[in-house]
Amino acid sequence: MATATAGSSSPPTPHADDSPEPSLPGEKVYVAVGREVAESRATLLWALHRFPRGAGAASFVLLHVYSPPKLLPFRTSLALFSHFLFSAANANKGLPVYCCKRKVGARIPAAHDGEQGLTAYKEMELQRVNASLDQYRHLCAQEKIHAEKLVVESDDVAQGLVELISKHHVTVLVMGAASDKHYAKKMKIPKSRKARFIEQNADPSCKIWFICKGTLVCRRKAVQLSHEEMQECRQSSGATHSLDKSASLSEMWCVANTWLCKSIGEQWIERTTSDPFYISGKENVEETSESCDNFQHILRELESVRQEVYEEKCRREKAERELFEALQKAQASENLYFREMKQKNELEEKLTTIMEEIESLTVRTDELCAKLQGEREQRMVLEKRGAHSDRIIKDLMLQRDKALRETEMLRAKKGESSATTEGMMHITELSYSEIKEATNDFDHSMKIGESVYGSVYKGFLRHTNVAIKKLNPETTQTQSQFSQEVEILSRVRHPNLVTLIGACKDAQALVYEYMPNGSLDDRLACKDNSKPLSWQLRTHIASNICSALIFLHSNKPHSIVHSDLKASNILLDGNNVAKLSGFGVSQILTDQFKATTTLYRYTHPKGSFVYIDPEYLISGDLTPESDVYSFGIVLLRLLTGRSGFGLLKEVQQAMEKGCLQAILDLSAGEWPAMYAEQLAELGLRCCKIRRKNRPDLQTEAWTVLEPMFKSASMMLCSLSFKSVSEDLGGVPSYFICPILQDVMRDPLIAADGFTYEADAIREWLDSGHRTSPMTNLELPHCDLLPNHALRSAIQEWLQTNGD
Repeated sequence: MATATAGSSSPPTPHADDSPEPSLPGEKVYVAVGREVAESRATLLWALHRFPRGAGAASFVLLHVYSPPKLLPFRTSLALFSHFLFSAANANKGLPVYCCKRKVGARIPAAHDGEQGLTAYKEMELQRVNASLDQYRHLCAQEKIHAEKLVVESDDVAQGLVELISKHHVTVLVMGAASDKHYAKKMKIPKSRKARFIEQNADPSCKIWFICKGTLVCRRKAVQLSHEEMQECRQSSGATHSLDKSASLSEMWCVANTWLCKSIGEQWIERTTSDPFYISGKENVEETSESCDNFQHILRELESVRQEVYEEKCRREKAERELFEALQKAQASENLYFREMKQKNELEEKLTTIMEEIESLTVRTDELCAKLQGEREQRMVLEKRGAHSDRIIKDLMLQRDKALRETEMLRAKKGESSATTEGMMHITELSYSEIKEATNDFDHSMKIGESVYGSVYKGFLRHTNVAIKKLNPETTQTQSQFSQEVEILSRVRHPNLVTLIGACKDAQALVYEYMPNGSLDDRLACKDNSKPLSWQLRTHIASNICSALIFLHSNKPHSIVHSDLKASNILLDGNNVAKLSGFGVSQILTDQFKATTTLYRYTHPKGSFVYIDPEYLISGDLTPESDVYSFGIVLLRLLTGRSGFGLLKEVQQAMEKGCLQAILDLSAGEWPAMYAEQLAELGLRCCKIRRKNRPDLQTEAWTVLEPMFKSASMMLCSLSFKSVSEDLGGVPSYFICPILQDVMRDPLIAADGFTYEADAIREWLDSGHRTSPMTNLELPHCDLLPNHALRSAIQEWLQTNGD
């Protein structure tokens, strides 16, 4: 086709309106159909349903372009010759019929079959086409539409359609856009080569609808050209060739029921009205024999050609296999190369990272080696000092024991002991028989405690429950401990110090007030299924012990160092008031003793290892700060409920990570965050390695514990009320102070919008905090406002539930 024609064609409209333009009266709708009905059935039905029908509507023309084959199937060629030979045999009455066998599906060039075979094959093909068109017309008849048939022959189907459009002035054409199997919802342009060729080269005045699987893919609109442009397009279309073929095809339709052409009949067959085949004598037999020889020659040539084609096919398949294998090997080699390059790059990156880590580790190792060397040298120095100190301590202990023995001997001779005499001035001296009777002769069932220094029995003495501690007579220091405890407890009295009722020198026994709730160590371990201590009680106990230590350290005229403060020496009475016991290894620090006696500076360490002051272990110096260290361990145990081993390190790590709540004792209830943090900080400060860094109990520790003590006392007093409120259905959550976890009596609103108990929030602000206890965000100001409405609601609730 000419370039002008292609250029003037309108571009297709993707997914155009499904309704065609109204057709003009007498206008024909050409529908291009294939040989097989299944190929174009959906296209034909689309056209039948979309174009208007009835009087004055367009008529339909079923259009098919027949393309003659270049190769004929061998089976078809053989059938033609067999039919010819069969006819010849019938005419000669006994002429042998030759037959041959060929591979099914083989094809031979049409030229080898001769003009007669080609004509016969075309007629058979046209019969099939005619049958298919009849089926298409039957579909039209079902829709009550009359359709015409038009068959055109062309070597190229697309070119034949273009020429037919130009010749017949086709203005409406419906054809397929692609095979149904290639249909896709996103298809917007024709996919087949024929459809694209027709779209570009067809007459511009022809409107074309491209259909695939019964769906309109796109539409090409018509372009109106001038008369001169139309003539030029038609002259350049070269339709003459197609018309000649169409004429010849029409002639072939005239002999649709005959498969032999007249030229073949003139050589072999003569038509008559009575006999279709008339063979004349010997001449015909000779001609028949000659034809058989020619046929055998043709068969041999066909066999030769087939063999050559087969060999060529084998060579081609072999070459294709080799090429495919070579491509596979090349692809595999390329993939292997890329994988190896990738692995090489990854290994190089890993090697670089490892080298950097090795360098870093080398530097770190050198630093650690240098630090270790310094620590080894320091350790050697300390070991030397420790060995020297041990020798001095042993010598001093020997001297002290000797002096004590001599003193006891002198006191025994004089019939008095200064320490015992002073101690007995304030306590009751008991007889051995009374002690035996009170303990049922030290019955094992009466024993309530035991240590390396002796055993503790529960007794009933002079109508009073008492605790009797009988010192172990096998210990060399029994007499000194007995005298020391009598001397100290006979001199001092404090609500948080255990009361010494009496003593029995003969039995080496000390009689104390009975403490029903046992030791703090047992209560923290919930021994005998005892109820866990609440956080309020633990705060109360810490305040009690701090008060007792302040009293001992500030005692006049001489301060007292307990020296064996631990959880097992803290006893609880019936009201869970803590009292300090275990004064057998305590020391009275007189000014003269400090200044002149080396025993003060180098004493033999006593007590539990977990609670002992580390500086006391190293230097041997016993000071009130040694009790401060032990008190710090007690505080941490009250917070966590854990044993003392490794506890200091655990609390330090929790405080550094900000996860103190994770190690608190859950059996104590929900600790107020402020109190827990303050107690933990105080405990860690008390456990500093250097004594000078530890806080003073009276000026620093008590400042922290006193507000907690007051708050805990208030809460303990309201426990009965809280139990009643729980029985009545519980306290409303907004009545509870977020800090104290108790019902508020004087609610105040802080700058964060939360309401707190007045004493608790004031204490929080007075301690230096400028953040919210609830949100941990900085407070805009420190002003507090009374919450009168909430206070009235709480009082009304209390009155209602109190009744």
